[in-house]
Amino acid sequence: MTQHDKMRAENLIIIMSDEHNRDWSGCYGHSLARTPNIDALAQQGTRFTDAYCNSPICVPSRAAFATGRLVHETGHWDNAFAYAGSPTSWHQVSREAGVRSTSIGKLHFRGGDDNGFSEEIIPLHVVDGIGDVKGAIRDPLPPKKGCDALARDAGPGLSDYARYDFQIRDRAVEYLHARAREQAEGNTAQPFVLFVSLVMPHFPLIAPEEFYDAYSGLSLEELTETLQAPTVDHPVLLELQQYMSYDQYFDDESRVRALRAYLGMVSTIDAIVGDIVSVVQGSALNDNTSMAYTSDHGDNLGNRGLWGKSVMYEDSVAVPLILAGPGIPQGHVCKTPVSLVDFYPTVLDVLGIDDSADDSDNTRPGQSLKQLAQAPDDADRAVFSEYHAAGSCTGMFMLRRGAFKLIAYPGFAPQLFDLQNDPAELHDLSASDAHAEVLAGLQQAMAEVCDIDAVNRTVFEQQAALIERHGGREAVLSGVDIPHTPAPV
Repeated sequence: MTQHDKMRAENLIIIMSDEHNRDWSGCYGHSLARTPNIDALAQQGTRFTDAYCNSPICVPSRAAFATGRLVHETGHWDNAFAYAGSPTSWHQVSREAGVRSTSIGKLHFRGGDDNGFSEEIIPLHVVDGIGDVKGAIRDPLPPKKGCDALARDAGPGLSDYARYDFQIRDRAVEYLHARAREQAEGNTAQPFVLFVSLVMPHFPLIAPEEFYDAYSGLSLEELTETLQAPTVDHPVLLELQQYMSYDQYFDDESRVRALRAYLGMVSTIDAIVGDIVSVVQGSALNDNTSMAYTSDHGDNLGNRGLWGKSVMYEDSVAVPLILAGPGIPQGHVCKTPVSLVDFYPTVLDVLGIDDSADDSDNTRPGQSLKQLAQAPDDADRAVFSEYHAAGSCTGMFMLRRGAFKLIAYPGFAPQLFDLQNDPAELHDLSASDAHAEVLAGLQQAMAEVCDIDAVNRTVFEQQAALIERHGGREAVLSGVDIPHTPAPV
């Protein structure tokens, strides 16, 4: 691009929440969730109906989002294998192209290294640059401590995560006002990409009282309307449920408090999105700034007896994803399956950066979300996710293509779901003779992505080596538990 074009190039703001179940927002059809600002952003742009994370746990998901590469390509297996500047990220490429590349809030990287941003403002990284080594112990699975706290603590209050998210909002608003003043002063403003990374609605399930009270009077039946799937019966998931034994500590009263708190946190995030959007729309940034909203993974919310993420059901692996800005269809719904690795080419496309030299081997699987929004729907586009972290006795691999989703578990039977006719994933079709051809086709498509048995062996070997470097299994188990990464003080 010319110097003049570069000075007037689009800016991009990406807002990422943490653990936002895709379907728990108004624009995705939830009857209770109050998300007017996220809904408005969807009306101003394109909402992707079938968006996924590439691993339903924080560190691997965020590494895939940053690098545009799948987890088995980068080796960010769990919350102890954190990103530390390699492979190349979209923030590195943006900075090198002369774009101000800034993060505010949660990164969950290794920390202490150059992660490619021009600046990191109040970042949250893995604990002590090490992360959750206990989560790498998977054979055999150890008992998980503290699972009773999720139900016990659920309700109204001001958690450290809420305080942190309000700080992130304030710093983001301050940052955008500064960029708006620069742009209003003439054509010399440096283009920017801003990553605003919030922590709610990640547990603990504690919502600011104002937003918690907005959902008063709701019955358990109303709150669990979309959470009616029976408890898991697959052997891999039964082991995970036993390890993450959150559900056994809930009764009706605490379940109501927990789901009200989750809705309250979703509405808190929505209000923060509104604060950020209003700065853009009320300033000189409005004409040349695109905005995206997404999350790093979902939350099971008690469905199937599961809380948190860590599985390949839609509650956990699907994410909300909205993109709005110049050249992006307004009020549009895109049914092409997408995933977080699509953000790498999206950032470069919006900013007008040519990355062909870095990606000369053309191995990144992503496509620009802006271009996908402009194109006809491609329901047969395949997306891929994998999980190798806490609670899993073997790897979990997901491939979504067309109406069908395959979940593979090395050493165990697969699962196959028809999401068009069975969106709640109640009927496993993997043993159905009528679907044998569909199953074989998806298994072949997954094999073209990676050899899942070889990947599974590699992960266990590298996790075992990590555990040994930290003194062995017993030494790791005797260490401090990390129920969730604390907010920076």
